[in-house]
Amino acid sequence: MTPDRLDRFARHIVLPELGGAGQARLVQAHVVLVGVGGIGNPALQYLAGAGIGRLTLIDDDDVDLSNLQRQTLFAPDDIGHPKVEVAARWAARFDPALTIVAHRVRLDAGSAAQLLAGADVVLDGTDAFATRLAVADACVALGVPLTSAALGRFQGQVGNFAGHLPDQACYRCFVGDAFDATDCDTCADQGVLGAMVGMVGAFAAMQALRVVTAGVSTLGDPQWGRLHVIDGLTPGLRTMRIPKDPECRTCHA
Repeated sequence: MTPDRLDRFARHIVLPELGGAGQARLVQAHVVLVGVGGIGNPALQYLAGAGIGRLTLIDDDDVDLSNLQRQTLFAPDDIGHPKVEVAARWAARFDPALTIVAHRVRLDAGSAAQLLAGADVVLDGTDAFATRLAVADACVALGVPLTSAALGRFQGQVGNFAGHLPDQACYRCFVGDAFDATDCDTCADQGVLGAMVGMVGAFAAMQALRVVTAGVSTLGDPQWGRLHVIDGLTPGLRTMRIPKDPECRTCHA
């Protein structure tokens, strides 16, 4: 890294748990962010802040007035504009050294493999189960780790999955086959607190950084198959282990 990049990431490099080797790995990494909404906003900010060298953004939605209560990358002037384009412009201004690729598309089972190929980790923060399962299935097929983040009212769920590994669960091992439909509740139906979304998105970015730095830093314990459940009301955090489902149609041997 050049002297100015060393200065920019100095607070990372002095951490014994990350160090120069960990920061170098972040700079070399490619993270795909599926969904640039409530979870995607803070996740993108902290991934870009960490120096992730290549970020691919996938979202087909436009900025709406109701988004501004929690999606802090956007301003009133952005209403009506594609979220991925606004987010990509923010990231380019924030750190011109990053490579940002924006896809204004709705990811589905037919496009997932092409859109996610080459990633070191995929961070999924979408609110549609059909999309989430298309992402999860493609990650297993491609051999790409998945950081899954979800939010319902005051509860967040974040976990790292590596279903392509023989002894690890995939996301479908957790949720099964009942959620392939497109009619599940969203935050528009249930409501959502902006600060809660920030907590979940930042936590998801932290878990993705663990995946990226695995093997080169002590931060890099991916915590495969451990689902962290965040209670925003109490508040509290509990962790559960997701076992591999031998009958899972996505990752079974």
